[in-house]
Amino acid sequence: MMQLPKVTKNIIIINVLLFLGTIVAKSYNIDLNEYLGLHFFLAGDFNPAQLITYMFMHGSFGHLFFNMFAVFMFGRTLEQVWGPRRFLFYYIVCGIGAGLIQEVVQFVEYETVLSNYQMVNTGWGQIPMAEYLNMMNTVGASGAVYAILLAFGMLFPNTPLFIFPLPFPIKAKYFVIGYALIELYAGFANNPNDNVAHFAHLGGMIFGFLLIMYWKKKGSNNGTYFN
Repeated sequence: MMQLPKVTKNIIIINVLLFLGTIVAKSYNIDLNEYLGLHFFLAGDFNPAQLITYMFMHGSFGHLFFNMFAVFMFGRTLEQVWGPRRFLFYYIVCGIGAGLIQEVVQFVEYETVLSNYQMVNTGWGQIPMAEYLNMMNTVGASGAVYAILLAFGMLFPNTPLFIFPLPFPIKAKYFVIGYALIELYAGFANNPNDNVAHFAHLGGMIFGFLLIMYWKKKGSNNGTYFN
């Protein structure tokens, strides 16, 4: 951990500490995810600061582990190429962008479906719409992590990656494209049992792509692009 670049290391440390803090807080009947997670902007529990805080919160150990493993594997390389300031800026901006896309998707759902009702059947009973809107809460670094994957694929497109359970390596650019297509399909599939914010993942990638292309246009970015 001490050999990690400072921003990558601190991102991992902050996420782990907040996850541990969430566990401790629950023993006092305090749900930090309710305070720091990203609520739908029309809900009473929404706070603009949640657009930043939500990306440091996680719902389970597995959720935390896989996100931080990706930061460890790919984030450190980007930080070494870009430097700490640019990498941190990229991470935060893409995380916020992912949150904004999630808000837009939830707003579309609200306008097209939810706004027609005053009560919602949750399966265990009916609750007022205002209470249901407060349940629309997003946590996790996945949007920023997907932006990291996108950046790695753009800067190092031909780097071979060994992805379980594939028995052969796959080039980074194809790995990123494949992941994006999977997220796009899952987002539009709209499985009622799927509580993953797929469009937030895509939002992080979109903001990452726009930011990298802007830097490229300004001649201030290092790396190659899908060579």
